[in-house]
Amino acid sequence: MEKLARASAVAFQEEPQYRAPAQPTTQHPSELLPRTRLAYRTPYGAAYSGDSVDLLSKLKAKSVNLVVTSPPYALHFKKAYGNVEKDEYVKWFEPFAEQIFRVLADDGSFVLNIGGSYNAGRPTRSLYHFRLLLMLCDKIGFHLAQECFWFNPARLPSPAEWVTVRRIRVKDSVEYVWWFSKTEHPKANNRNVLVEYSDDMKRLIARGYRAKDRPSGYKITHKFQRNLGGSIPANVIQYGLPGIEGAEEASNWLVRGNNESNSIYIRRCAEMGQKVHPARFPAALPEFFIRLLSTEEDVVVDPFAGSNTTGSVADGLRRRWLSFELDPAYVENSELRFEEAAHSAG
Repeated sequence: MEKLARASAVAFQEEPQYRAPAQPTTQHPSELLPRTRLAYRTPYGAAYSGDSVDLLSKLKAKSVNLVVTSPPYALHFKKAYGNVEKDEYVKWFEPFAEQIFRVLADDGSFVLNIGGSYNAGRPTRSLYHFRLLLMLCDKIGFHLAQECFWFNPARLPSPAEWVTVRRIRVKDSVEYVWWFSKTEHPKANNRNVLVEYSDDMKRLIARGYRAKDRPSGYKITHKFQRNLGGSIPANVIQYGLPGIEGAEEASNWLVRGNNESNSIYIRRCAEMGQKVHPARFPAALPEFFIRLLSTEEDVVVDPFAGSNTTGSVADGLRRRWLSFELDPAYVENSELRFEEAAHSAG
């Protein structure tokens, strides 16, 4: 029974484990952007350098199954990769949102990782990301399918003035991951993201469970003891350093590594003398939602691709993908992520 649980639950990695290459049976996604110059391509995807509003506008309506992205946050301190002032953020993002809604299939989903921030010079939080959420639902027409949370316990304490100097706030270790959809019933299957049962649950399945009513009012039937291959994950996605303490105690959380110091991308950037993108999200974040919300050969798009983590994960999972990034230097070095796939194919 334990072997079955271990085999069925999804094992998420810092970097995607590329499978043996296979040619997709449907059209290459670059054909969705005819007469548009691409930066590079793989059998499953293509990367483009340019303004994503312009590139999205060239796609046919309802031609994309899933959008997974993490745009620049509205932070008080400017970052090297560029970010927009909080007061302007909602208006700035609206054209992107309109195009994303247009290109999504009716059962498609839009996953947005967005971080919060403090108001300038004050120990209070900005509401810009909540205003963005309301705009996406009230004006664009998205449904909020579910709010998820990325918990990164390894994140450094900030802002230093309020957290480490005056000691009047605690460390901010959570970012929002909002799952939007065009309808109330988007394509999704949580069987694709099961996590390994806890030791207690394994013992319960092996020993058996007596059906009864819980004090909370829930009726627990004999079906509770069936081995279904793993636990349904929570909407709190926990990221930390590999081997984080307490991972087994929170076995229904998705424990992910956010330490990419040994990844091919960073190592190859150093070898090639290229600048590493400073705001990468862990490969396991897009991997979770790609598994949950799409199937093989679906089209996945990241309009703020950065170092193209989403594209590399989609490629490894045999999803067709398109990535758009404004900075040509980041587009160029993002191709380094695919060297492992090319090596495996050779």
